[in-house]
Amino acid sequence: MQYSTFGRRSGLRVSQYALGTGNFGTGWGAGAEPDEARRMFERFLEAGGNFIDTADVYQFGESEQLIGEFIGARRDEVVLASKFSRGASGRPSISGTGNSRKTMRVSVEASLRRLGTDYLDLLWVHFPDGLTPIDEIVRGLDDLVREGKVLHGALSNFPAWRVARAATIADLANWAPVVGIQVEYSLVQRTADRELLPMADALGLGATLWSPLGGGLLTGKYRTSDAGRLTDLKMLVHTESTAAKTAIVDAVIAIAGEVEATPAQVSIAWVNELAARAATAYVPIIGPRNVAQLDDYLGALDVDLTEEQFERLASVSAVELGVPHESVRNARAGLQGGDSSLMRSPSPPVA
Repeated sequence: MQYSTFGRRSGLRVSQYALGTGNFGTGWGAGAEPDEARRMFERFLEAGGNFIDTADVYQFGESEQLIGEFIGARRDEVVLASKFSRGASGRPSISGTGNSRKTMRVSVEASLRRLGTDYLDLLWVHFPDGLTPIDEIVRGLDDLVREGKVLHGALSNFPAWRVARAATIADLANWAPVVGIQVEYSLVQRTADRELLPMADALGLGATLWSPLGGGLLTGKYRTSDAGRLTDLKMLVHTESTAAKTAIVDAVIAIAGEVEATPAQVSIAWVNELAARAATAYVPIIGPRNVAQLDDYLGALDVDLTEEQFERLASVSAVELGVPHESVRNARAGLQGGDSSLMRSPSPPVA
């Protein structure tokens, strides 16, 4: 397991993977029983992992409660991140959801109690609520940082323009900086290449990448069975709904045969290689339901793709960048002799 600082806006040192704990508990009707969750937690730490990602809504608070029990006296050895926005209850009150300073404070206090700690290393605003002004969100994060209840604040699933605005407001007001983003990213979901990841590179934000297996699609298992997220959670799942996704899965399975690894390991290895080339920290969030799945993720750390294999996967999974990137690409290609392949993704200067 390798380590890096979480972007250029903090000195927080995190492991190459973050352990996503949405499957810790059975409050949603699907997930890992406490004993299996503990085995996954211990195995992750034994492998060198230190970055734990949870949320108040995961298993309606059970995930946080279990993590608090598992960490015990090792609290300062781990980087503990949680999220708020959707409420921990299956039926949250009107004041228990959203991103207001009131909800933020009430949610964080409840998370700290469940986790058995007096601080979070990282607090994510889980989703934009469409109502709360961004300056209220950033000021609320600054309050918690100044009080020592949160060390760093970050934004999850926010559009790039709102993240950039939040980061600028925080800097101009001398508030605690926004240090990272959390986005869905995998070979079957690369639209973050358009704005979000180039923004993170330019602003020095760390990026955690959730669902790096496309909800299980990239394991190839849905070609023989629908068991998994399709039948259990029934959300956050990709299917072979387009010819493009079928081509991606075909390529992953073919390369898995070439390197003698599982399709899941090849898919994660591609993200790991992308992270190694990034201008800031990209950290895949792995979300196993059992130790066997966790070991499959860990095995990907030893999978080396050739440049040809990496580029083959990059090419088959590439997304159209849209406006203005296509126009910029064409203009730059004209200046560089007409080769449109010279620019395949937006590449802002590193700040």
